[in-house]
Amino acid sequence: MTDQDSARRPKYQRIADELRTAIQSGAFAPGDRLPGENDLMTTYDVARMTARQALSVLRNEGLAEARKGAGVFVRVFRPLRRRGIPRLSGELWGSGRSVWSADVEDRALVVDRIEVAETEAEERVAGALNLEPGAPVCVRSRRFVLDTKPVLLSVSYLSAELVRGTPIAEPDTGPGGTYARLAELGHRPVRFREEIRCRMPTAEESDLLALEFGTPVVLIGRTAFTAPGVAVELNEMTLDSSSYVLEYDFDA
Repeated sequence: MTDQDSARRPKYQRIADELRTAIQSGAFAPGDRLPGENDLMTTYDVARMTARQALSVLRNEGLAEARKGAGVFVRVFRPLRRRGIPRLSGELWGSGRSVWSADVEDRALVVDRIEVAETEAEERVAGALNLEPGAPVCVRSRRFVLDTKPVLLSVSYLSAELVRGTPIAEPDTGPGGTYARLAELGHRPVRFREEIRCRMPTAEESDLLALEFGTPVVLIGRTAFTAPGVAVELNEMTLDSSSYVLEYDFDA
C-alpha cells in the first residue's frame, strides 16, 4: 500500500493499523491494556467516535477484547485444540473418560445449562437417525465453559425408545458419557461422520457464548453409527471460532 493509498483510508482504520502493528510486533503483549478512547483522542487528535471505531476494528478481528469497566485488552489466545480423531477413540470413552479429556488437558472445564427432554423429531433429526418424522427423541442440551469462558453449545438427539429409562436420559450420563452407555446397551458407536461449516451467530448464540461482536461460529454436526451402520446419535455443536483450533491428524 502506497503512502497516498494509506492517506485515503479512514482515520479510524489508520489508527487500527498502527495498533495492530504494535500488537503483532510485541509492543503490546497478550493481556496488555490498549490505549483507551481518551488516549487515542489525544494522541491522534480525533473525535471519540473515531477512537471507538478504531478499537472496534481490533475487537472484530479477534485481536482485542473489552473488559467491562477496565478497557480494551490484547486478547490472550490459548486455543482449545479440538483433536477431531483421537477424541472419539473408543479406547478413550470406553475407559470411562470424557471425549473432552483429549482437548482440555489440565484446564478447568465446566458443563452447565444441562437440559434433557423428550420431544418429537423434526424432519432433519428424523432423517439423520432414520426415524419417522415426529418419532420421540431424547434431546440433551448443554453448554461447555472452559477457564470461565463459554466455548461450545451442544445438542444431542437420540431415539427416545432406545435410551428412555437409562442414564442417557439423565443430566449425568456417568463415566465415559453417552457413548459408553450406548455400548452397554449393545449399540456401541464404531464410526463417526462430521460435517463442518461456519456462519455468523444468532443473537441467542452470541449471548450464550459471550461472543465479541463480529465473531463467527463453527457448526459441527456429528453422527454416530454402530457396526451395522445404524445411526444412534446426532450431535449438533456450535463453537466460538475465536477459541478453537480444529486438528485432524491421520495417516496417508
